[in-house]
This record gives sequence, structure tokens and C-alpha cells, in this order.
Amino acid sequence: MIDPELLEVLACPVCKTKVREEADRLVCAACGRRYPIREGIPVMLIEEAEGPTPGTPAP
Repeated sequence: MIDPELLEVLACPVCKTKVREEADRLVCAACGRRYPIREGIPVMLIEEAEGPTPGTPAP
């Protein structure tokens, strides 16, 4: 689980919209990109993102 204060300041690096935590991913509220959380650390790299449908690469 991501610290709520950290989650408050995180944003999608592509569209700069807030993200929400869903299981082991952070999901962008606007574009739907999904960023992994590994060992409690969000990996907010564009090349690591999945598309809006789980398992598909981001556009």
C-alpha cells in the first residue's frame, strides 16, 4: 500500500493527471495507463506503463 500523502502528489507522467491505487498498480484517472508498484515503490516510468487494459502495452 502506498502512503496516502505520497499518493496525493503522484501524477501520470504522460498527462499529469492524478493516479489511484488498484492492487499492485497505480492507474491514471484520465488516460488509464497502469504503472507497477514493486516492493512498495511506484515505478512511474512511461516505458514501464501498461495500457488501460491489463497486460497491453501503453500507446
